[in-house]
Amino acid sequence: MHITVIAVGSRGDVQPYIALAEGLRAAGHNARVATHQEFAPLLAGRGLEHALVRGNPRDLLHGPQAYSMMSAQGNPLRFLREFTRLLAPGAARLVQDAIAACEGTDALVLSNAGLAPGFCDIAEALRLPCCLGLLQPFLPTRDFASPFLRELPTWLGRARGPYNVLSHHTFLWLFRRFFGRLTRIVRREMGLPSLESSEQHRSLLTGGAPIMFAFSPSVVPRPEDWPAQAQVTGYWFLERDAGWQPPTELTEFLAAGPPPVYVGFGSMTVPDPAQLTARITEALDRAGQRAIMLAGSGALLADDLPETVLPVESAPHDWLLPRTAAVVHHCGAGTTAAGLRAGVPSVPVPFFADQPFWARTIHRLGVAPRPVPRRRLSAARLARTITQAVTDQQMRARAADLGERIRAEAGVTRAVEIVVDYFGREQRHRPERGPASP
Repeated sequence: MHITVIAVGSRGDVQPYIALAEGLRAAGHNARVATHQEFAPLLAGRGLEHALVRGNPRDLLHGPQAYSMMSAQGNPLRFLREFTRLLAPGAARLVQDAIAACEGTDALVLSNAGLAPGFCDIAEALRLPCCLGLLQPFLPTRDFASPFLRELPTWLGRARGPYNVLSHHTFLWLFRRFFGRLTRIVRREMGLPSLESSEQHRSLLTGGAPIMFAFSPSVVPRPEDWPAQAQVTGYWFLERDAGWQPPTELTEFLAAGPPPVYVGFGSMTVPDPAQLTARITEALDRAGQRAIMLAGSGALLADDLPETVLPVESAPHDWLLPRTAAVVHHCGAGTTAAGLRAGVPSVPVPFFADQPFWARTIHRLGVAPRPVPRRRLSAARLARTITQAVTDQQMRARAADLGERIRAEAGVTRAVEIVVDYFGREQRHRPERGPASP
């Protein structure tokens, strides 16, 4: 079977789907990853087929409009308005690339972008079976609020359940409303009926098509009120290249003192990275901690750092993070997973979108101090939080225990079983299905 995995976004968004593609190949299937050019070397190094999806997600995160989107946390109307404005100029090109990526394939796995207009519609137009693989818990439940909306305080007790369900429906309704015009245009050009008449969309959301959630049940247990098609598989980790070797500068820094703190904000950007970098280094100095800093990616600078802070452009999380005392990060889904897997406490500094949700989640698990939102970040507050993460022995024990449980999971293996079983049944029951021109 030939399966195409469509994944767009930053490295943290895309890397789990590359791991899934590797798992599909190991199970004897042909796997193609449709993603951006910046991931072509990574795919080539692993011998995976690549289909180009144009656009650079890093470019979207620079400029006043992107900063406005990041500062809209807690205001879903403003967030979605800015988000759609960012995506709209390249949306048609994205759909065109995805159509080309589906040439000669038998089935599709859609990433988070499957909730955006275009990709589900392509699967429907080409009469290809598809399923969803998601990094965030989008489905309505009483257990927790939408990752993109604020939660109610705990003292409201039983009122939280109905609010949580409503928050999910509200965000999904807003999402469809903001993307509605683009969806209608895409579907009309493909000769498809309205969404209300679409059997495939109904199957994705309420029918038999699997919805896989690529996080650990030890982090977010599967809600009992989710439909049977929704499965929490465990994280999809991409193992580092067996030939990777750490640079001498990094190994010497690690050996020169106690385990340092890791500081990295992924692909996040800020209007004034020099100010944020200065604030971080001051916090580290107050806390008396050495650090390895992911610098030069947009939020933090590599220039004029003290000798106690080593800048790095990149390093495999599965190698580096277990060698650190704590992980200061933005709580993107991918970095959160890597920090938990390493078995060390996190220091949550969420920026926007689903990041506050993951920050709250790991704090409640007792493996991270109370989150320090980026917009409220001060050197003094961050220093206190870092100190707590490094010195709280109970927190460190809980983090180590959770890391051990996560490392014992086989998320990719479980996801491959679900995908292969479903697509196999679809092929047997609908032998006429296959690629077709829209």
